Amino acid sequence: MIQAPDYIRAIQPYVPGKPIEELERELGISHSIKLASNENPLGPSPMATAAIRDVFGDLNRYPDGAGYYLKKALSDKLGVSEDELILGNGSNELLDIAARTFLTAGDEAIMGAPSFVVYRMAVQSVGGTSVQVPLKDHIHDLAAMADAITPRTRMLFLANPNNPTGTYNAGSEFDQLMKKAHEDMLVVVDEAYYEYVTAADYADSMKHFRAGRNILILRTFSKIYGLAGLRIGYGIAKREVLADMNRLREPFNTSSLSQKAALAALDDKAHVTRSRETNNAGKQYLYQELKTLGISCVPTEANFIYIPMDDSMAVYNSLLKKGVIIRPMGPGAIRVTIGLPEENRRFIEALRSVISDSLP
Repeated sequence: MIQAPDYIRAIQPYVPGKPIEELERELGISHSIKLASNENPLGPSPMATAAIRDVFGDLNRYPDGAGYYLKKALSDKLGVSEDELILGNGSNELLDIAARTFLTAGDEAIMGAPSFVVYRMAVQSVGGTSVQVPLKDHIHDLAAMADAITPRTRMLFLANPNNPTGTYNAGSEFDQLMKKAHEDMLVVVDEAYYEYVTAADYADSMKHFRAGRNILILRTFSKIYGLAGLRIGYGIAKREVLADMNRLREPFNTSSLSQKAALAALDDKAHVTRSRETNNAGKQYLYQELKTLGISCVPTEANFIYIPMDDSMAVYNSLLKKGVIIRPMGPGAIRVTIGLPEENRRFIEALRSVISDSLP
């Protein structure tokens, strides 16, 4: 019987959460709220939903394989040329393409731990070696990551802000990391939550791109733009880097609907502003309420909060039975998306009840 190589069979597949409807059926509950996947609780831009209606009559046609109009809009917005942009089926696809393009069996790729699980999966899928550097105080330890660079290093992944901790790296420490990056490696900076960042000293990855460094900056329309269901993201890199990635990019990898929606969402500044303000207000509310409950959390620059707790799986299961779906991050923490005001209140009320039930 034919089998995949051992390094493929050793991959632990990503396990998504079950649909709300299925969880409610299994648990016999209703009116659940989902705070597990870092989605925008306001939904998509109204301009985006209006724009995709214009595409319905042309769904028999293949999409624009080059993403001409979206890339042009991004080019104008970011001040880069169109051939310095690549579109993906979410930024997730671009992580996979980058790994398949620049890694071969035995090559090393550096990443933080814990961080986005797809980095490790992408590296393992080509037989590469993941060099995982523990976070320091829940933040990427860029000095230790720089020290981990060897002649065999071909890629380095940095989520900024990091998923699942919501922490960020400042410009000064990122600049030092880039000084250590050699010319035979690609630094991949995953900025999925870029639009939520408020920290004044947040690292400027574009500065290094404009300086001609081997850097791939990934951003997405799944988060603040609210288009997670349409799966579209983009990357920024040197022409030479993207020319090689485009050799492996599937034709028509982004749909007509996703391109049209993303193009409209870029123009909806009011929706982005409202999303950011809703997130910031929800963040402050959760900080205060968690403090009142005597629960410590990690300050976040994203649209979720990482809460270390020893009994995380028990808390997750108890919240689930109360119709509040969050994400357990192994045995030591939970991750909670910042939702609408009423969703945040319901999470706090459910968590308070869970804590009360656990008291002797």
